[in-house]
Amino acid sequence: MHITMVKKRLADGGECRKCQDASAMLQSRGLGDRIDEVVWAQEGDAASPGTVLAARLGIEQAPFFVVRDGQGESVYTSVLQLMRERLQQQVTTQEQAAAIDPDDVGGI
Repeated sequence: MHITMVKKRLADGGECRKCQDASAMLQSRGLGDRIDEVVWAQEGDAASPGTVLAARLGIEQAPFFVVRDGQGESVYTSVLQLMRERLQQQVTTQEQAAAIDPDDVGGI
């Protein structure tokens, strides 16, 4: 199994907050070394490798994960889903609730 993490690099050179959070969650669980490759989607650069990959897969937000194995290619837009389904990790209800980003929830 090969796991690629696609992260967004902002125009100022920093890493997006959600990407930082996902990386921190993987590291805190001792799973950082399970990510085989990191590909960057550079803000404002449609030709950056991560942006090209996102366009090919129809993904509009980072981070996301591409898992390749004998079954083919699977895409995960949630680090918790990746951990649960591919890395055999238990994910608590509290972790699921904490992962909800208010920016992603429909508003008024």
